[in-house]
Order: sequence, then structure tokens, then C-alpha cells
Amino acid sequence: MRQKVPRGTTQCDTKLFSQFTVVDLFAGAGGISEGFRQAGFSVIAGSDNDPDAAATYALNFPEARVITGDIRVKRIKEQILDAAKLTSVLVGGPPCQAFSQVRNHTRMIKDPRNALYREFVDVLQRTLPMAFVMENVTGMDQMGVREQIASDLELDGEYSVLSQVVDAADFGVPQTRKRLIFLGVRTAFGMTPPKLEGTGATESAALIRFKGSRRPRYQVAIQEHIFSMRMGEALFDPENMKVVTATDAISDLAGLTVGNRNDEIPYSELPKPESAYQRAMRIGTGKILTNVQVPRINPDTKLRLGGIPQGGNHRDLRKDLLERYITGHKWGQDNGTGRLSRRHFYAYRRLHPKIWAWTLNTKADSVYHYNQPRALSVREFARLQSFPDRFIFTTDPRRGMIEGRHDGGPAHSRYRQAGNAVPPLLARAIAQSLLVELLAARELEASRAKSG
Repeated sequence: MRQKVPRGTTQCDTKLFSQFTVVDLFAGAGGISEGFRQAGFSVIAGSDNDPDAAATYALNFPEARVITGDIRVKRIKEQILDAAKLTSVLVGGPPCQAFSQVRNHTRMIKDPRNALYREFVDVLQRTLPMAFVMENVTGMDQMGVREQIASDLELDGEYSVLSQVVDAADFGVPQTRKRLIFLGVRTAFGMTPPKLEGTGATESAALIRFKGSRRPRYQVAIQEHIFSMRMGEALFDPENMKVVTATDAISDLAGLTVGNRNDEIPYSELPKPESAYQRAMRIGTGKILTNVQVPRINPDTKLRLGGIPQGGNHRDLRKDLLERYITGHKWGQDNGTGRLSRRHFYAYRRLHPKIWAWTLNTKADSVYHYNQPRALSVREFARLQSFPDRFIFTTDPRRGMIEGRHDGGPAHSRYRQAGNAVPPLLARAIAQSLLVELLAARELEASRAKSG
């Protein structure tokens, strides 16, 4: 008796049961792909419109097919479909811009500003992998469109979909970073979308501001119940990777030199790993650490950092340090007030050594070092995002504004790639939870084949 294949599954798809594979749409540098690879999946393709991000992806995933270009272009879409029809899991984080349209009773998938989201759903519908992961900003949730998106992704019952907001710091990432995750599994294979279970550390610890006699200070406070106390013990233990602090992540890189043009340094010139996390990040590397350039810092910023305590921000500055130009050195755009404007405030956040980092963004000055008066290197960004040291951020060697490239130059591009990424350790947790369902489906399929 011939085995019945679920609707939408081709005979070649049965190969997916022997080796689970991933295709990554809107992949960027490849944070999701890295997490799935660490969980044992085979990455077969990644696509992105940014040629610099695609160059990083190609360098770090030589085993994968890299598709560079706009998914809305026919030839690019055909390449993506060609790869996706052979994959077990489709992943990606398509930009969605029209959150507020739900107020006008317009479905997100029909809004022209959400064309990239629509493309993700279309690839999903046309290839029907065993499972998918779609991640995005929590703004989707805040605008009340989560149910609408889940309905789109269900494809009229083809998939069972579970959505939830997770914080990367609850999955061993040394950074608080909330994301909205949609996990979908094919109903035909009898799978259930798994719920992600983190440590709960972000509900157990927080930075508290104390106003001192000379200047404010910040201290980590632990909630007073048994579970939180356990999380507190993990937080203060450099050998515990369940909860990772900024110190655990980057203390061995504190001596990086400001303004150094050399983007490489031998490990022999660095201290030995000072935490379990640092040892884990160094696994699989050679003798050289890359992406270690530290941007130069202007005199005004250096003075301000001297007035901000660990874990602090612009609120902790004295009045004289809030002047637009303190030393007379002109930099940036003059707002005409003689004072710092709100658009500058995000740039004066200092890490606290005893807790995870602030959420990174795409700019080098989104966070500053907890001890040194400087910004972070791309490598320190990568550490706070949980990218291993063997993962190298690069750019397309072509000069100028080629198609798909973001303005700002190679240095900014590397920060952008690192800051925009999904933390690999969060992606690995997602992959491991899906793997349980996929393995169970494979066992069920094998059992059916024997009985058939």
C-alpha cells in the first residue's frame, strides 16, 4: 500500500525527514540562521536586499545559497522559491510598516506598505514547509494586529500557529531585546507549535536608581521570592550561562584601543576568558579576533561619560554637561538651543556591569562601555547579541551606493548588521523547541510507513 503524503507535500519533501533544513528570508547577517545551525539544522539558503549583509551571510554560511536582491523582483523571487520548496523550515523577519491600518479595518496583508510581509506569506503558501518562524518587533502586538497576522499565517488551517513575546535575556543573551515570535507547524504532520520557555530572569532582576549625595548610582535589585533568588544567584555567577551580564560578555575586550584602525587582534594580546560565556564565544576560532575597531570619541562625549554612572543615562548629567557644545568643539547638527535635544539622549547610555545590556540599535553610540569612556566595537555588539567570535561581519567590496545598500559606509554597515540581528541564542532556543516537534513527526511518519 502506497503511503499517503499530506496535501502540499511532494515526494522529494520526504527527504526533509532525514535532515532538517532552513531557508532564511530577510536574513540580514544571519542571526536566525546561526541559531538554527547551532541547533543542528542545515542552512541551505538565505536572502536579503542589502549586499553588505549578504556578503556577511555568504562569508559565514559558505554551505548555503545566498540570494541578493529584492524579493519583489521576479528573478529573485524565483530563486527563493526554488530553494524554499526543498526546506523543512522557513524563517524570516519581514518589515511591516502599516500597523495602524487595523483601525481602518484594512487587513495588514492587503496594505501596500506591507508588501514584504505579503511576500513572506506568499512564499510560505507556495512551498508549504513543515514549519515556519516569523519574528518581528513588538509594535505589532501593541497595535493589536497579532491575531490578524496569525490568521494570515494559518493559511486556512494548513498551519497551527502560536505567537508570543519573548525577551532574549531570558534565553542566555546578555541583552534585553523583546521580539514577537510566530511559530507555525503543518497540521497534516500532527505537530503542535511549541511555547518558548525562558528563564524568567527579566522578571526577577532590574536596575534601581538611587540618588546619592554627589551623583546617582544604579544597583541590581532581585525580587524577593525563591525563583528570583535563584535567578539572582545565576546572574552573579560568571560560570552560569542561563543569565549573562555585560561583564560576562565583554570584560575580556575592555582594553580595546579607541580609534585603532586595525580591525583584528591576536587572542594572545587579550586576557584569558573570564566567564563561561566568553569561553563559549571563543569556540571554533583561530588565533585572530576580528571586528575590534573602536570609534573615536569627541571631547564633549568623553566629558559626559565621566558624569554618567554605570547603568546611567542622560538623566544623570549635571546641567553644565547638558550644554550642546561643552569644549567648543563643533560636532553634529546645532539645534539652536544651546542645549542637548531629545534626539541626542539615546546616545548617553552606559552599560551596567552586573546585568544584561540595553537593547542595541544600529549605531555605535547606542550604548557605551561600563568602565571605559568609549563606544563599543562591532565585536562587542556581536558578543552582546550572542554571535560567536568565529562569526565575522564584513561588507560587499564594491564601492559607492550600489543597489540595496544603506548609506553610511562600511563601518556603519557592520554596526547596522550586528544591531539589527536576531540574537543567535534566542534563535537556537526556537530551533530546539521546533526540533522536538519535527523529530516526533519523523518518528510518526516512519511508523506510518512501516504499518503501510
